[in-house]
Amino acid sequence: MLFASRIARAVRYCATVLAAASLLSPVIQAQAPGAGLQITILDGEDAMNNVRQRTAREPIVQVEDQNHKPVAGAAVIFLLPNDGASGAFSGGARTFTAVTDNKGQAIARGLRPNHIAGRYQIRVQASYQGQTAQAQINQTNVAGVSASTGASAVPKWLVAVLVGAVAGSVVAVATHGGASASAAIASVPITVTPGTGSVGAPR
Repeated sequence: MLFASRIARAVRYCATVLAAASLLSPVIQAQAPGAGLQITILDGEDAMNNVRQRTAREPIVQVEDQNHKPVAGAAVIFLLPNDGASGAFSGGARTFTAVTDNKGQAIARGLRPNHIAGRYQIRVQASYQGQTAQAQINQTNVAGVSASTGASAVPKWLVAVLVGAVAGSVVAVATHGGASASAAIASVPITVTPGTGSVGAPR
């Protein structure tokens, strides 16, 4: 009888421990850091950055947990290549660190392309409560077309050729036509209009 009572007490004790563990399990899981941290690229993927104007599209990412819910307070690091086509943040830095807002979003502010055209990747690293995630953002530096107009729209060599041709015609006519021809030509004003490349008397 004594042995049986001891066994009964041991069984009851084990049952009590198991019940307590089952009650504490949801609390422990809720306090544990979430697994499966991931990064979603919201803006900046396949962006074309203008090398001449030094303008670039600032990358925006969103950090989410395993349930695709935004994670606020996550640290996000943006890393640019050290060589070739790349860019820089404020102060010429190759890295930029941000903290996600209440929407789980972080922006790499102050991005500017360098002078080298080509495709490159921005590495993104996020960390939160021991969990990490990585992603890549693809961008391209391109030599943008100048938007300036006026004299710069006409190449300098073309202006020189046109002026030379007009001067040569004046000399030839003056040589063969005498003083009267030279005076007649001299009385006609010559215009060179940048942007259209036209040469001749004003209309």
